[in-house]
Parts: sequence; C-alpha cells; structure tokens
Amino acid sequence: MQGGAIAQFLPLILIFAIMYLLLIRPQQKKVKQHQAMVEALRRGDQVVTQGGMIGKVSKVKEDGEIELEIAENVRVRVVKSTIAQVLSKTEPAK
Repeated sequence: MQGGAIAQFLPLILIFAIMYLLLIRPQQKKVKQHQAMVEALRRGDQVVTQGGMIGKVSKVKEDGEIELEIAENVRVRVVKSTIAQVLSKTEPAK
C-alpha cells in the first residue's frame, strides 16, 4: 500500500522537477544577471530603457533612480530597474 501512494505522487513530483529545471531556475538566473547589470551602472554608460529610450547615464542616484541624458542638455529621471540593456560601458577612472 505504501508503494502505491508513492507511485501516485511520482508523476506530480517529476512534473514539478521538470518545471523547476526548465522555467524557474533560468528565470532566477536572468533576474540575478539583470540586478548585477543595474548595480554596475555608472556615469557615462550608454543604456536602453524598456521603453526604448537610448541615453547616456549622467548621474546615478542612491534612491533607485538614474539621470539619463537623451539629447544635448535634455535629462530625464529613470528608475534603475527599467534599464533593459547596456550598450557601452565606460572604463573606470584610474
């Protein structure tokens, strides 16, 4: 009788394991990479926001915002987490 109960739950356990390996784990890895990219932003980096705006980081603020220069003397405040991609990184000052 014990073997029958385990055999009933085996497919459910296998489905959960497959979902974890194929869906949940890669998504967690992607989120960690995005957080690392956002934390590594610095002044002078050229970035793309999720809305499609391309700009250069002019100021990194501590409250989760950055200031982007999208044109000459045109600056907008953007939430850090909305940065989708870093196009070019600036070299750290030596």
